[in-house]
Amino acid sequence: MSGKKFWQMATIAMFAMWLLAACDPGTDSAATSGNEAGDGGVDSLTSIGGNSDDSANEAPEPAKPVVAETLPYAEVDEQLVYGHFAFPADMVDALPGVIVLHERWGLDDGVRALADRIAGQGFVVLAVDLYGGETATNTSGARDLMVAVVENPELANENIRQAYQFLNESAQAPRIGSLGWSFGGGWALNTAMLFPDDLDAVVIYYGQVTANAERLEPINTPILGLFGENDRGVPEKSVRAFESALANLGKNHEIVIYPDAGHAFADPGASNYNAKAAEEAWQKVVEFLNENLVADTP
Repeated sequence: MSGKKFWQMATIAMFAMWLLAACDPGTDSAATSGNEAGDGGVDSLTSIGGNSDDSANEAPEPAKPVVAETLPYAEVDEQLVYGHFAFPADMVDALPGVIVLHERWGLDDGVRALADRIAGQGFVVLAVDLYGGETATNTSGARDLMVAVVENPELANENIRQAYQFLNESAQAPRIGSLGWSFGGGWALNTAMLFPDDLDAVVIYYGQVTANAERLEPINTPILGLFGENDRGVPEKSVRAFESALANLGKNHEIVIYPDAGHAFADPGASNYNAKAAEEAWQKVVEFLNENLVADTP
């Protein structure tokens, strides 16, 4: 048996055990806490926002307890890839899934806390790792990690394909969406390009976007884009061009640009954090995910 197949089977078994434990009333569940989408704009994202070392401490708690663990979900370039997997502690039946794509710093505690918050709304969440287990603590380290992904995007594409497969097959999610911030926001849109007919929702928090009609035309996924008026890395002009392209193509989309908000306005550990815009955006995200992933789910 190959190493990949072994870990896939082990992952399914572990998920089943956690699900049984979470559903057992006699068991205490543990609550835990360029201009082209995803392939450009590294320099523009390097010097904006702020480091998010404190995001995990600042992030709001999930609305209800979740179970979370680090799991192998993919094998890319002959290396196992580990992500943060979370689901509600009271889960009984299969739930819609969300692929979470980290910002420039990588899959750190702040992203894990935000993934748990999404899971607390009633979703199975897989926060992926596009950096091979590495995280950055300064802007130059973040730039190096982003460049490594941009220079070999097919590895990231394969990573995301297997993340989708994990939620679809192992977690048996009836519907799946993608959500990302900044660098991950661009890759959330790229996920819709990878699964133009199968992805059910995409949320872009101030990520690099594109007005290229050829790339956007195949997408049949509802899109929610959340941006800041004062974002120097993802300027309003490019967001409006993206919005116009989606409108011209007849795509299901909603683009919101928050006044007086900059890049990383929703990151509680960032210097640009804007509590009012962050809360308004979060309410939109919850409504959007419920409408597209939960409503009328078989």
